Amino acid sequence: MENQGFVDSLLREVIQPGVDELMNSRYFTELSAGKLSTKRLQGFAVQHYLCNHAILKGLAFCMVRNANNPTVYNQFLYLFNEEQPHPDLMKQFGTAIGLKEEDFTNALMIYECVAHTGAIIRGMFLGSQAETRAGALANETIVCRYSEEFDNALEKHYGMTEKAREFFIVHGKADKEHTALAAQAIARNIHTDRDQLLVREAARNMVRFKIA
Repeated sequence: MENQGFVDSLLREVIQPGVDELMNSRYFTELSAGKLSTKRLQGFAVQHYLCNHAILKGLAFCMVRNANNPTVYNQFLYLFNEEQPHPDLMKQFGTAIGLKEEDFTNALMIYECVAHTGAIIRGMFLGSQAETRAGALANETIVCRYSEEFDNALEKHYGMTEKAREFFIVHGKADKEHTALAAQAIARNIHTDRDQLLVREAARNMVRFKIA
């Protein structure tokens, strides 16, 4: 496929190093060793829930905005349907580690999550097709990898049931399909050197947000 070489370089030079850096961070090394506190797991659950919820609303707006463009509308419809269960799955995980409904209802996003989520929403509304999917490629690749880590560690060290781990089980598998679709969309929608620049910067920014 035309532009596949560029997409491969994006994964190799920008996204994969970010994945490696994140997985070598203190948070994930402690998770892998079973040393991460319940409080820190709860914080992750709440912030991830809020982010997932905001993304879902953004996708809904994009469906309405592109109702006169069947191709783009169907793309956002597919993404909305794929993402719709995710906030509840994350809440299910949070409940299993002691959180209550009001913990999710009353929570506020921390600064880093506001910035990350804002960049995702900005991409939906202002970014080109290739730029938007570059952010998705970075996010989905990273989420896929750390979901595998969460799934293994939560079962091994924290004795959590498959139901409690469902968010991570789903993302460890489904996001492989999502990353492939994002990569294809990027390759289809790159036409100029500036397109490549915007895509690379979008991916780089998303990696930085995830590490933060």
